[in-house]
Amino acid sequence: MNDKEIRKLEQHLAFLYGEDRAVALSTRIMARLREVRLPLAPDKTAGAAPKFSEKDVILIAYGDIVQDPAKPDLQALGAFLDRRFDGRLNSLHILPFFPYSSDDGFSVVDYKAIDPRLGAWEDFRHLAQSRKIMVDGVINHISRESDWFRKFLAGDPAYQDYFIQVDGSWDLSQVARPRTSPLLTEVETASGLKKVWTTFSADQIDLNYANPEVLLDVLDVLLFYLEQGAVIIRLDAIAYLWKESGTTCIHLPQTHTVVKIIRQVLEAANPQVVLITETNVPHEENISYFGELDPATGQTDEAHMVYQFPLAPLVLHALISGNSTKLTRWATGLAPAGIFFNFIASHDGIGVLPARGILTEAELQAVIDQVHRHGGLLSHRSNPDGTETIYELNTTLYDALNDAAKPTDQDIERYLASQVILLSLAGVPGIYYHSMFGSHNAQDKVQLTGRARSINRKKFTEAEVEALFAHPENLHTRVFERLLHLLAVREKQAAFDPHGGQQVLALDERIFALRRTSRDAESRILALVNVSSESFDLAVGIGVESGAEVADLIGAARMKVEAGKAVIHFTPYCAFWLKI
Repeated sequence: MNDKEIRKLEQHLAFLYGEDRAVALSTRIMARLREVRLPLAPDKTAGAAPKFSEKDVILIAYGDIVQDPAKPDLQALGAFLDRRFDGRLNSLHILPFFPYSSDDGFSVVDYKAIDPRLGAWEDFRHLAQSRKIMVDGVINHISRESDWFRKFLAGDPAYQDYFIQVDGSWDLSQVARPRTSPLLTEVETASGLKKVWTTFSADQIDLNYANPEVLLDVLDVLLFYLEQGAVIIRLDAIAYLWKESGTTCIHLPQTHTVVKIIRQVLEAANPQVVLITETNVPHEENISYFGELDPATGQTDEAHMVYQFPLAPLVLHALISGNSTKLTRWATGLAPAGIFFNFIASHDGIGVLPARGILTEAELQAVIDQVHRHGGLLSHRSNPDGTETIYELNTTLYDALNDAAKPTDQDIERYLASQVILLSLAGVPGIYYHSMFGSHNAQDKVQLTGRARSINRKKFTEAEVEALFAHPENLHTRVFERLLHLLAVREKQAAFDPHGGQQVLALDERIFALRRTSRDAESRILALVNVSSESFDLAVGIGVESGAEVADLIGAARMKVEAGKAVIHFTPYCAFWLKI
């Protein structure tokens, strides 16, 4: 960091901890930065360069999603990706691979260790040699079995302020909750019973960022991930980071300041780093994590990328209702200061809250009802007034769209229509591992764990995964091969550059349409997706001279343009990428 950047860091630290502590804390951070040793020397001139291109698609997967008794799970995962994905997805989000005590990895016991079942840091570094790796910074909370919390319980003076102890002086009446579990958990310590803050579960103890030692330790952890080869850091549940009595304890100014500090420190270590925030909240609150825009540089000062949470429920609504109007209207109004991480399925369920205010209650209920009819589950959250609200739909994407008990000939087309929408929108697409195969709801896993989210978290042996490819006409094989084709087409088209242009078009309520343009305006693609079960012809303005032909990159059809328009025949749930 130069002197100006150090002063900015000190200002952030002063806001959190006071002027008298800012310089000393900054000095300690700079000392840690001088110790950083990356696997590859960073390009110090690359800070302002585009961090993504049309070639970037991120696969989201657990480190043990493919299990082979002959090798550690990370090795098995890498071997499977090399063997089957043909280099199609150049980035990998490995969901928490640390030793953990609950929540499928999101209750971390040791931030700097890899679960021995999955392998070692050498295996992680090997994966990072050929792809961009996203790592979870699960820094809102830590496992009650962690060394930090054990020392707190034992009365170690160094750890007495690492966790939030709540007494009767706290006003908790306004606290926003993502869960229905108790906010406070009583624990036995060396000095007696104490109540500690537990946003997500009694096993996940919230860290106390009002203690600067916590921030310094967490920065050390995140820098350690960069030293192992990670280039994308995902800040899990970051909105709940800072707590103040009498507030909602979500999106507080102190939380945003911590994100600014993390961004500044990580970029100082590696200018290529990407910081992404995970905040499953309404749209305006979500995009606030881009931070403040600097007109001089055109860059923001918090996340480089934020999750695009409204997309999943809006895509479901469009394909369930056969009407793209709400999806089109919402997409037309997008004006991000940074890059969206577009996804419509993940290890979590499909959040309902981000769609409120975009969909009517009746429209949202229709989505909820279909997911429930198709075997999905519903998770609730507690409101400050004591009531409960549906927070999340727990389901695989394939079964949310299709009834596994009543398969039809349109199911695969309907499902792939959702994927074309995902891959067409400006931003970086994220594809959950189960989405690559059109997986069904794992009801047996829910019965085994008692957790709704297990419905979408099934793990496979290598033999089970390979069996999916045994028959070319197998549903899962057909979905996989067609998705690979879409990815192969997309990565060659500069129009899909996330930094390029996007114009959403309102052509017909049955069609979701947008025009993508490369940064140099040399490449243009018109994306058209029929979200309905209807067949029809539609004259579509193409923007080229009469007599010319345009090619569909998905199906290889060619269409003649007359009077500036092409008459296109739409079959149920079909999709086109027309190269202009």
